Amino acid sequence: MARKLVKTVQDRIDAAMASLAVWFMDAWTVVERSWRRPLSRLALRLKFAFYPLLACAALGWLGWDWSHDRSLDSAENSIFDTVIQWRPIEPEPSGKTVVVEIDECSIDWTRRQGLGGWPWPRSVHADLLDALDRAGVRAVGVDVMFIDRDPRDPDGDGILDAIAAGGEGRFLFAASSQSADFNREVALRASQVPGAYPLSPDAGKQDPPVAVLLPYGDAMARHAALTNINRDQDSVVRDVTLREVAGGWAMPTLPVRLAAQVQGRPASAYPERIRVNWRQHSRMPYVSAANLLAGAPVCIDKADHKPPQLRNAVALIGYTAAGISDTKPTPVNPAMPGVEVWAEATDALLHDGAISMPPPALKYLLAALLVMLTTYAFWRGEPHEDVDSIFVAVNLGLLAAAFVGLTYFGAFLDIFASIGFVSLCFGFCRLYAGVQRGRAVGNNDYRNEYDSQKHPWLVMARLRFIANPELDAFSAVRSKREYRRLLRRQLYAGGNAVMIEGIVERKSWLHEILDDLIVLVWEGADHASAFALAKCELDALFESLNKGDLPLDAHGRVMVCVTAAEIDDNDDDDVRGERMRLRELLGRDLNATDEWPLAADNRVYDATINRGDAASSTTGDTGCATPTD
Repeated sequence: MARKLVKTVQDRIDAAMASLAVWFMDAWTVVERSWRRPLSRLALRLKFAFYPLLACAALGWLGWDWSHDRSLDSAENSIFDTVIQWRPIEPEPSGKTVVVEIDECSIDWTRRQGLGGWPWPRSVHADLLDALDRAGVRAVGVDVMFIDRDPRDPDGDGILDAIAAGGEGRFLFAASSQSADFNREVALRASQVPGAYPLSPDAGKQDPPVAVLLPYGDAMARHAALTNINRDQDSVVRDVTLREVAGGWAMPTLPVRLAAQVQGRPASAYPERIRVNWRQHSRMPYVSAANLLAGAPVCIDKADHKPPQLRNAVALIGYTAAGISDTKPTPVNPAMPGVEVWAEATDALLHDGAISMPPPALKYLLAALLVMLTTYAFWRGEPHEDVDSIFVAVNLGLLAAAFVGLTYFGAFLDIFASIGFVSLCFGFCRLYAGVQRGRAVGNNDYRNEYDSQKHPWLVMARLRFIANPELDAFSAVRSKREYRRLLRRQLYAGGNAVMIEGIVERKSWLHEILDDLIVLVWEGADHASAFALAKCELDALFESLNKGDLPLDAHGRVMVCVTAAEIDDNDDDDVRGERMRLRELLGRDLNATDEWPLAADNRVYDATINRGDAASSTTGDTGCATPTD
């Protein structure tokens, strides 16, 4: 009893689900036809002109974006951040650039020593520089602002300035450029900024005032460098600016002055900016300031890092303590201390560790090239499977090259954003080609349903391509491919013929059997009008095939056989009877008909049109006869 009840419930559920599925498919068909049929009409009017129009629109947008919005830059930055975070291998730091941290432990140590908390007396900073000098460092960059003198420690001020004077440029101190709104209120000129160099021979004529806060001491002011860190539009630091420009003068930042001091090169030899090869897992070598001041490891590193080698290294002093650290968001760290940013940039300059970036215009030129190639392939009528495969293969290859270049060679090929834009254009082309194909194969979602009462006569033609036997294997395959392309282009451009689904396109094992076959179908109100359509479009097909770079006479022949039948002949009124008659027409009758080579004056006209009356046919926009309703 229970089993019977369960079975009854299951049967009712199955019936309900089946009914729901039928209802959904019917409803979905209505929805699809609501947008597919307008697109089908558009495809019939535009034909293959859609692809050049799309290419022009895409190229116009790329040109506008290049000169105005630069939206591809934002996409590029986002993908760059993702790749640099997820790359399996990242370069190790050179170990010759060291961060000296003023961390919480260092501040607590000075407080326990009776030196007070933060801010430190100037004598403590002087002792720290002296400790680094005795350790044998080549240069020191101090990312700490000393704008005003310390009233608590006037002697420390003098010692600190004396160390700067005795260092002969080995000790560089932080300076800060202010907003341009303050430039008119200062007397300092761009040429007077420490390390400034002219950008052109007539730079003296363009020497505007600049608002730059320099250290208080004369020697410290002479050996100062800008420490302003510029961010991208999304507030993330990816590129480190190496100079600020005012008029005809360039004012270098801290990494440039340090690199110039160590390498003995002029500041003008370095680029305007660099893209740092940001490291997520391998932090720059660092040491606590308290360890240097005490001469012993008073601040123990929880990560158990080995103490860095300071001899012949370049040291950068800065804050990392919570509350006083000037943090900046980077692709690998949302709150990286500013001193670590400068250390990364300095290490990149000294050891050629910066990421090589192509010119910004390259991604736009690459996107334009890919857009033109994509639209050209669809405009030619290349097989969809080949276009899809090549498109996917090229994109995957470019993506792999970009990923490998960033991971192993320190070069970022900016193709991700452009490929995304090209993929959008490819999607439009693929959608439009699908509408064209739907029309060509007679899908009722794209064209009006066949009405056997108005157009009972059907004409079917089988086309088979035979390559020239004198051609080699490669040329024969190329000839067949060109034939298929031109045939597809002719059918997709619009006409009265309908091709049988699964013949032209590659369909698994059917491709091997039907590779050289195509079946076309025309419909008409009577025998003569149906054959007139067939004759006109077969002649147009012959002309189209011979316009290509592979004319039929030299590369092969297209064999044609044609048959016709009246489907709605009142002998079989039911649908099943008409389907059986159609199968006979497609199979037995068509297969038993003789073939002849496709030519400008073919046998279809002589055998059928001349013996009948073609008055029931009119000429449409295509130049071929269209059936009269």
